[in-house]
This record gives sequence, structure tokens and C-alpha cells, in this order.
Amino acid sequence: MFNRVMKGRYSVLFAFITTFLLVSFLVRTGLLIVSIPKVGFSLTDVFHLYLLGFVYDIGVALFLTVFYSLYLLFLPERWNNSLGNKIITYIFIFLLLLISFFSFFAELTFWQEFESRFNFIAVDYLIYTYEVIHNINESYPLPILIGGVLLLVSVVLFLFSRKQLFKYSFQSFMSFKSRLIVSGSLFGLMMLYVLFVNNTAAESGANRYSNELSKAGIYSFFAAFKNNELNYNDFYPLIPADQAYELIKKEVQGGGGFVGAGHTIKRNVVGKGTLYKPNVIMITVESLSADFMKHFGNTQNLMPVLDSLADSNLLFTNMLATGTRTVRGMEALTLSIPPTPGNSIVRRAHNENLTTIGDIFKNAGYSRTFYYGGDGYFDNMNEYFGSNGFDITDRGRNIKMGDSYLTKRTLIQDKQVHFENAWGISDEDLFDAVIRGSDQAYKTGKPFYNFVMTTSNHRPFTFPGGRISITEGSREAAVRYTDYAIGRFLKQLAEKPWYKNTVVIIVADHCASSAGKNEIDISKYHIPCIVLNLPGKNKQVIDKLCSQIDLYPTLFKLFGWSYQSNLFGQDVLDSSYSPRAVFGTYQKLAYLKNDSLVILGPQQKAETFLYHKAENEQVPHSLPRSITDKAIAYYQTAYDLFKIGGLHQ
Repeated sequence: MFNRVMKGRYSVLFAFITTFLLVSFLVRTGLLIVSIPKVGFSLTDVFHLYLLGFVYDIGVALFLTVFYSLYLLFLPERWNNSLGNKIITYIFIFLLLLISFFSFFAELTFWQEFESRFNFIAVDYLIYTYEVIHNINESYPLPILIGGVLLLVSVVLFLFSRKQLFKYSFQSFMSFKSRLIVSGSLFGLMMLYVLFVNNTAAESGANRYSNELSKAGIYSFFAAFKNNELNYNDFYPLIPADQAYELIKKEVQGGGGFVGAGHTIKRNVVGKGTLYKPNVIMITVESLSADFMKHFGNTQNLMPVLDSLADSNLLFTNMLATGTRTVRGMEALTLSIPPTPGNSIVRRAHNENLTTIGDIFKNAGYSRTFYYGGDGYFDNMNEYFGSNGFDITDRGRNIKMGDSYLTKRTLIQDKQVHFENAWGISDEDLFDAVIRGSDQAYKTGKPFYNFVMTTSNHRPFTFPGGRISITEGSREAAVRYTDYAIGRFLKQLAEKPWYKNTVVIIVADHCASSAGKNEIDISKYHIPCIVLNLPGKNKQVIDKLCSQIDLYPTLFKLFGWSYQSNLFGQDVLDSSYSPRAVFGTYQKLAYLKNDSLVILGPQQKAETFLYHKAENEQVPHSLPRSITDKAIAYYQTAYDLFKIGGLHQ
């Protein structure tokens, strides 16, 4: 029976499975080798990643070949050696090999960027083909890589033919009963994977790299596609809802009293001191890790402009981003809310007319504009900002059908662009657009609020020539260029009649990398935040642990504003503020209170640690129930308020 299978109708199918497993083994080994300098692997880790990886690889091979297996089952014997079957077989195997080798190449590039197997980010990237394809084309020699993939496929097909595998398949005789046993077994085994083999089984170890290497890229991709949004109430630990809201109300109370009782955090915040209504321009810098700055230990002099600004302005030295993607940073900076499982609210349905930071500016008489150097259809940004009252200024190379927002959209014209790549125009061109728009807003006599999102510090890390001494193409060069562009922008602002009454914020959306030895590596969430041109404020350092969500509650305090708040963020300068931060991945949710760390995960998991910041170590440790409950309360109420409409105006 074994010989009839291996040298019969199924010979090509099993040869493909064997080839897939072998190449997958080599890819896993290569990723392991490049990861060894970053984290130690014990023999147990290595055994675990290869054994579990082999299990996942078999699953992928079964999924890839299921249609070909069923085809072989039902193909009549009299057609087995026909020209039609030969054409279909060659096409089947060619496509299977092409998909496999392309996925292996994609895994290598994805690992280089995120040090992870495919996750929900890869799912998102499949949707935004223009940016991704052009980004790959600008970052890698795409014709050579495509040619290499086709060459590998051709070599494998040649070897299959040389081993007479196609001949065995086409000239064999196999009864339907025997075929039913083989195809039925393969299909049954595949169904066991569907029903019982979850991708999270690879995440049980303490070594994050080992966990990721245990996975198979295609298996992880479809797992992420299936779980792109998680219901907090179904998958995460809960406490009684009344208790959760009571805990959060004690956290965020602002002195003016809550608006209504029950499940709400809507409250009145009473301002003190001199009322100040400046223009506000927030530059949200793509992938700006704190450790790019000299203030946080960098010795490469990558950001002389920002380091100089940090010496003489308001600087947050211990702020953590809420996530690892731009839309998470936008969520935190517009809604002042902890991250909830799955997609950012920026990308979810029913995210219009929310009580955003922009809503507070609107109630204070401001115009509001979102500026983006790329196409704002990406990640649903235009729809989100437009549906929440912001005018839009973006590149507009693509128009998304079905946009429903009614605010004004301004396209950055070709003649206004001196340089652009896959992700958008250069930061210089973007800042020029901000100045043009701000000049127009100033003429209306209303104060303005600008949310500016940069793109230059993003792969492929290209920018206009002749600006800096570092050659383009590296993260360090892109960081240096962004710093240069910010310096140029600030010089232009200083010449404007409205600058004296303008506050500029420079803050990151997230760090350049989220990968580390821990699944949630806290050092990879540390971002800089500088507030410029505050009246009466020279150098001031806020060194308390805080979150992105705390930026605007603190700023509004400095402005002396009274307003109605639906924000989870707090005024860091208030004497009652107790340092804490909220952050996570699309699946894991973290709460850091001083050195106490709680990580919430699916299957109602709540893991507790002591965090040693100097060593960046998380040591398992039992924490008081009060801390765990507070962590749960933040995320449970944030999820609940969005789902029940409690964040709407």
C-alpha cells in the first residue's frame, strides 16, 4: 500500500508535502539563527519550536493540498493519463509551489520588520495592496526576487519530473476504495486541525521568540484573519460591571462631578488658572522610539533638533504608547482610551460621532484638520477622522468608494510634492501642506487644531537627497531626516504671525519595533513627547509613568480649560495622579502600576509580574487582587463603553 501511494496517483502530492516540510524547516532554522544574538534559547526551547513547528507545518501542507487531494479522489481512472489531467496537475503543483515559496519569502521580510510570524498586521497589509506592493518594490529588488521564486519553482518541478513522479501519477492504477482511504485520511487529519489545533498553542512558553518560531506563517495568517477582533467579554477575565465602573470612576474623577449615574465615565472637568486658547499642532511621528534621542541614551546624534527642544520645553520622559501600530496611537491620542482586543477603534464600524479630543476642541471654538502624507483611505483613517468632524488633507492617490464623511477634503497636488515613496510624501512636503492649511485657518479668525501624521520614518526609509549626511535606506537615516524636517518646519513656523499663539506637540504613534524577549516588552513602548511654546513654561520635565492617553488631559489642565470629558486619560500634573500605564498587542492587554505588571489574555488569563525597569525584566509574582481588578476594570469598561455607544456624543 505504501509503495502504491508513493509511486502512484498521489506521488506528486506527497512529494509536494515533503518539499514544503523541508523548506519550512530551513526557513525556521534560518530565523532561529538570526534570533540567537537577541535572546537565549535553551535546548527545551529549540525542541519545542521544531516539534510544534513540524505539527503546524503539516497542518499548512494539508490545507494547501486539500483540493488537489479531493481532485485525485474523484478523478476517473480512464482520465488519469489524459492531456487534460496532465495540464491540471501541472497547474495545481505550480500554483502550490508558487504560493509556498512566495509565502516563505514574505515571512522572511515580515520577520525582518516585526520579528514575528504573520499576524493581524499581515491581514491588514493584504487589504492595502498599493502601499504594500510599492513598499516591497522600493525596499527590495522585486524583479530579482520574483525571478528567484519562479526559478525555485522551476527547479522543484524539474526534480519532480526527473524522479518520474509525474509519470508515476499519470500511469498508475488505484481503486476508488484505496483512493478514498488516502484522501479521506488526509481530509480527516485536516479537520482535526480545524477543530482542535489552535494557533495560540504556540504561545504557552516564556520565550517569545521561541513561541513565534514554533508557528507556521500561513497557519498564523489565517488564525489572525479569523480573530481580527476579539470580544472582551467572551475571552478575557471579568469582574462585576458595577465594580469595574466604580474603580474607573475613582481613577478619573475630575472634581466637576459625573454626568449621570451607572455605566458611564462622562464627567465635568473644571479648569483652574488663566484660560488659554492657542492654536495646537500635533506632529505624530511615525515609529519614534524614545531611544533614538540622546536624552534616553542614544549616542548616534540622530535627533539633534528634538534633543535641543527637549532641553528647553515640556518633556515627558516616562510615557508609554498604547500599542504597536499607527492606528493604536491615533486611537489613544484622539479618544484617550486603553487599547481593546483586536482592531483599533479607528478601523472598526460605528466609530463616528465619538467624544474625541477633537470634540473638545470643537466645543472650544476650534477648526480641526487631519494631515497625512499618504492616502488617508489606508487603515480607514480618513473615514474615522472625517466622521468625527475633522477636515482632511492627504495625498489622495486613491479614492475609497463608500466614504460617508461630510467634512472637507483637500488633496496635496503633484506640483506641491518634491519627493514621495510608497507610503507617502516626504515630511518636508507634508509640513509645507500644514503651513498652507494653517495660514488659511488663521484667516478665518478661529483657533485651529491640526493632527499631523508623518510617514518618512517608515520602510523603505527614503527621502529627498542632500538634506543629511547619512545615506537613505536605513532606519537611522530616516530618523535623522525626520528630525531635520521638524527643525525646518519649526523655523518656518517662527516666521508666522500666528506662531506666538501656537503650541506644538511632538509625540510618537508607537516605537520602531515591538519585538523583544517578552511577548509584551515594555521597553518597546517607551516614546518621547515634547510640548513646545507653552506660555510661561520653559524647561519642565514630567518623569512620572504615564500613557499616551494622558497627554491631552494634562494639556487641557495647562490651558485652564473646563470641559465635559469622556476620557480615560488623567492629568499627570494633578497631585492625586497615581502613575500607571495601559498598553498591549492586538491580543494581550497590559497594565503597569509602578513596578506591578498585569497582562490579560484570551481564555480569561491574568498573569502578574514584578517589572524591573533597569534590567527590562518581568518576574512572575503574585500581586494583590486590587491591582488585578484595576487592570481588568480599565479594559472591561473601555470595551463596554464602545460597544454600548457610551463613547458617542
